[in-house]
Amino acid sequence: MHFIGIDLAWGERQPTGLAVLDEQARLLHVSAVRTDDEIVAGLAAYADGACLAAIDAPIVVTNPAGSRPAEQQLSKDFRRFDAGTHPSNTGKPEFANGTRAARVARRLGLDVDPRSGRRRRAIEVYPHPATIVLFGLPKVLRYKARPGRDVDLLRAELLTLMTYVEGVVGTDETWAGLRSQVEGATRKSELRRVEDQVDAVLCAYLAHFVERRPDLITHYGDPETGFIITPTLGAAPAPPVDPVRAAVQEYAAQHGDLTQAGQQAVALVQELLDEAGINYLSVTGRTKSIPSFAEKAARTSGGAPLYSDPLTQITDVLGVRVITYVRDDVDAVADVLAEQVIVHDDRDWGLQTANEGRFGYASRHLMISLDPAREGDPALDRLRGHRAQVQVRTVLQHAWAEFEHDIRYKGTVPAEHVGDFDRRFTLAAGLLELADREFSEIRERLRGATPAAAETEADDDPRLDLRELAAYLAGQYSEAGWSRTDHYSWIAGLLLELGVTSLVELGEVLRQADEQAIAARMDYRHPPGAVRRLDDALLWVFGDRYVSLHQNAHRAPLLRHRLERLRGDAPV
Repeated sequence: MHFIGIDLAWGERQPTGLAVLDEQARLLHVSAVRTDDEIVAGLAAYADGACLAAIDAPIVVTNPAGSRPAEQQLSKDFRRFDAGTHPSNTGKPEFANGTRAARVARRLGLDVDPRSGRRRRAIEVYPHPATIVLFGLPKVLRYKARPGRDVDLLRAELLTLMTYVEGVVGTDETWAGLRSQVEGATRKSELRRVEDQVDAVLCAYLAHFVERRPDLITHYGDPETGFIITPTLGAAPAPPVDPVRAAVQEYAAQHGDLTQAGQQAVALVQELLDEAGINYLSVTGRTKSIPSFAEKAARTSGGAPLYSDPLTQITDVLGVRVITYVRDDVDAVADVLAEQVIVHDDRDWGLQTANEGRFGYASRHLMISLDPAREGDPALDRLRGHRAQVQVRTVLQHAWAEFEHDIRYKGTVPAEHVGDFDRRFTLAAGLLELADREFSEIRERLRGATPAAAETEADDDPRLDLRELAAYLAGQYSEAGWSRTDHYSWIAGLLLELGVTSLVELGEVLRQADEQAIAARMDYRHPPGAVRRLDDALLWVFGDRYVSLHQNAHRAPLLRHRLERLRGDAPV
């Protein structure tokens, strides 16, 4: 016996989903068509013998206005789950001359009396209330396009429904292809093309359920005004625990704390890089949204779930991205993280690509967590016990990665252009790698050169002129790396607190600093920026007075530790 599902559009301009299951509830067929002729052609081979077709559309409509008795009765039971029906009556053009469902059933030779007991018959079903009963849902899943529902929500809800269906239906490669389409969808229209077919599979399962569990179904309505058949509310067997939905619910409950953990991860990485004097363009981050987590948790490979325990196996929930100017600083960032926190995994995708003799995606990914010394830091309380993925890449690598991702994963590449686009992306990656090398060479040559200070107009700022300060420090610390622009402004403010308002005064201060001793005791693992070098020199000269400056209040504990190292009182 075959069990047929038809998610019937009310007209031939919209797609109709078709599905067929065998007696073991294994998926034999799923497709989308439009016309009545296509419906009959698609199902003829399965409707010739014993079959039960479940149609999601009114079969009998006789009332001139309002709702049918079946719709009123069903809505009374299921409205609290947002699973009420839409009214059907002959006043609507689509029902004025009979129903499309009755015409299709007649062309397939199916009896539309659900109590006839004949070998080949059709019944009217409504999937929304069925999902409430079969899957134990508190409300209907919001996978239907409505105002205020964005594509991320629709995609996540449709994937959740597909996961539930996979728990009761034996799916195949065609189904796996539909899931892949949903996972990659970026427009509502792309989801709609799959949605009708998923609904059809659900209808086919309802036909199977009605045939196998007649004791657990309810007939709403009557033969004269139309029946709607659905699993009886509260009577269906309890569904098995769905690990994906359970994980999503737990993730949703934790999302507020995880969002704070993500913010703390960004603050930590930024603080570590600033402390090390690393020059970077930006440090940003995000916590994976609930719909994005649900979508990833529901992914499959070869028809099997990709994650058996999504909460522990999905490792990019907390993400931090560091964008540097040159490639050398990518390694410097990785070195700083390795020194300061626990690095569980470190993958250089650019190096891996190069080892394969190719050009392409280049980024360094590190999986980090707090080291024991920071576990008790109240400022990192939400981050405790979690891992964060840190992506580090140059600004050119970032531009390539973002553009390539948008084109390949958010756009549509015609099949005839795939090869050409691959070649062009590879060419661009090679050119950007060459540009990264040149930028690194330019910076290396600038080290040791003392840039001329530009003449600036007088202003009311009592601090040292920032351009003059940058030029002076480039000469003072010729081997140092670049510092961020805002750091020059920050250190100028500290100099002002110390009463240093001219380069002559700054020179007198720095003559008191033993640079060799400072470098030895700080044990610089990579060239720190010029501002960090000056910061350590000021700490050496002014000691506790420097720590107690108003602008240093937020980092006083850190400065005290560094001061102990400079004095030889603390381990390196």
